[in-house]
Amino acid sequence: MKKEDMVKLISAEGFEFVIDKDAAMVSQTIYNMLTSPGSFAETQHGEVTFPEISTTILEKICKYFYWHLQFASGKETEFPIEPELTLELMMAANYLHT
Repeated sequence: MKKEDMVKLISAEGFEFVIDKDAAMVSQTIYNMLTSPGSFAETQHGEVTFPEISTTILEKICKYFYWHLQFASGKETEFPIEPELTLELMMAANYLHT
């Protein structure tokens, strides 16, 4: 894939997740960050840093983005969520509008 087809999401601990831009665009917040007019760093570099989202939660969110694309295309599978992650995931999902 081309570099412009990828997005780098960076967790609070600095861990970097490089994912397909289409997957990242599942989030309305990330979509807005990457497509806003002007010279925002996120738009120019294709990177979004989340200082409040831990690596564990951001990893699960990235998995959800891919799951969402599969589900939207008709592939119905379960998306398991560990109970101990539920509260943090709900807060992150609220922020990301996913």
